Amino acid sequence: MEPISLNYYGLVALGSFLLTFVLVLLAIKYFPRFGLMDRPRKYGLKRDPIPYYGGLVAFFVFFLATVIFVDFSIQLFGLLAATFLIFLVGFLDDLFDISPMLRLFVQIIAASLLVVSGIGILSIPNPFGGSIDFSFLILYGIPVLGAIFTIVWVVLITNTMNFLDGISGLSSGVTFISALSIFVLSIRPGIHADIISQQPVALMALIFAFVALAFVVFDFPPAKILMGNTGSTFFGFLLAALAIYSGGKVATAALVLGVPILDTGWVIFRRIFEGKKPWHGDTKHLHHRLLYLGLSEKTVLFIYYGLSVLFGALAVLCVSSVQKLFIFIGLFVAMMILISGVLIVSRKKK
Repeated sequence: MEPISLNYYGLVALGSFLLTFVLVLLAIKYFPRFGLMDRPRKYGLKRDPIPYYGGLVAFFVFFLATVIFVDFSIQLFGLLAATFLIFLVGFLDDLFDISPMLRLFVQIIAASLLVVSGIGILSIPNPFGGSIDFSFLILYGIPVLGAIFTIVWVVLITNTMNFLDGISGLSSGVTFISALSIFVLSIRPGIHADIISQQPVALMALIFAFVALAFVVFDFPPAKILMGNTGSTFFGFLLAALAIYSGGKVATAALVLGVPILDTGWVIFRRIFEGKKPWHGDTKHLHHRLLYLGLSEKTVLFIYYGLSVLFGALAVLCVSSVQKLFIFIGLFVAMMILISGVLIVSRKKK
């Protein structure tokens, strides 16, 4: 099999973008007729309802383009089946407000589908040499530790992207940058023993990136359509799955999503410390606090986009595990300084 040409990748990207663009235009026109609108009053927002459930379009285009352009395999079937399960539950949650525990249970089931189909984390690079192996304990043909690590990773990223969807354009924009980083890493020469094996994940990451980019056009403030949990959980789950499809790219995804991941960890820790349930939403995420300080939505978006681009580029350019470790440590320190600064300024403002 010959490697896929850049021209072919370009056609796939253009087709995915245009199809999403056209379908979102149609959704904006026809969703109001079917009552597929958001409920701003439920969240104390004083504006007119706008089309919701934009994740329907994103999922449909990704599913269709993947079936057309990516060769069938058991792994692909497992990925699409698990992604459909996440999409379906997200859609039902938007409609009926499903219990958080039920959503978590379905996320674990979907992540387990990935493991059973052969998608998982069997090892991670050791910054001090070699790798940390998760495949030494096998039960019924499944590496137990690798399965646990995979499920934790997938659930973490799925909910991180859901938490991130507090400003229109945030989840879709960060998803575009993250998926594009996975694509570039997949086709980068010299780091894969078998570049052909990376073609499925490269195609899916590229399709996904340009579906998200087309959505950003309409999701960017002032938003003309919102993705809802239908989109945000689908985006998060698929990003997590692509990062472990055809070889682990966990470090790259973790760096690109470093700010949202660390913010999610901080928010969960804070809620537990305050005696609240971790899944009960509030407006104390980093992006909410930046808005409270007087920054505009667009300014907050560009801060997140800039950090994602910066750490995405570093993740792609720095192949060494030691380099990525030091980058993540630097990101962690910078994030702690940023959160501390925001908290101090917020208290003074009060």
